[in-house]
Amino acid sequence: MPVERCPWCGTDPLYVSYHDEEWGVPLHDDRALFELLVLEGAQAGLSWYTVLRKREHYRKVFDNFDAAKIARYSSERIERLLADPGIVRNRAKVTGTVASAKAFLAVAAESGSFNRFVWQFTGGRTIHNTWRTLGEVPAETAESRAMSKELRRQGFTFVGPTICYAFMQAAGMVNDHLVSCFRHAAVR
Repeated sequence: MPVERCPWCGTDPLYVSYHDEEWGVPLHDDRALFELLVLEGAQAGLSWYTVLRKREHYRKVFDNFDAAKIARYSSERIERLLADPGIVRNRAKVTGTVASAKAFLAVAAESGSFNRFVWQFTGGRTIHNTWRTLGEVPAETAESRAMSKELRRQGFTFVGPTICYAFMQAAGMVNDHLVSCFRHAAVR
């Protein structure tokens, strides 16, 4: 009998692997959380698959998402990034990544870790939903709106409530695998 997955991942091996191994798995590593937040922001207006295909190149050209290095990027470095076809070449998104790196460092220093800061919006635990269809899954929630408001206040960019909810789903802060998906129980 074939394995049942959330229908959004389709059959592309890259997307299926992302769904099966990463999406919805609780993530607590500061660097990985920063990477995910930046990539979710890069995805704004595009499909996640577009960014997923570019993820390895992003890691290479953005110093493996080392926020301390990114926070020091010069205008020359930003111009080189904007000429790189391996990333989303949107000036606001690239300069926003530098601004978000600075905000990330400040938040991590103030909160003890970025992990502690973002997980506070779900009370430090995964919210387990029991959606039966994709149509039931919200685009944003009260938690993602609160996260968005606070991230913006701290100086992050491309962190609207919908982006924050997608981040929460990907980082395992919410379990939005459909109940029919084999991963729903696995991440529980």
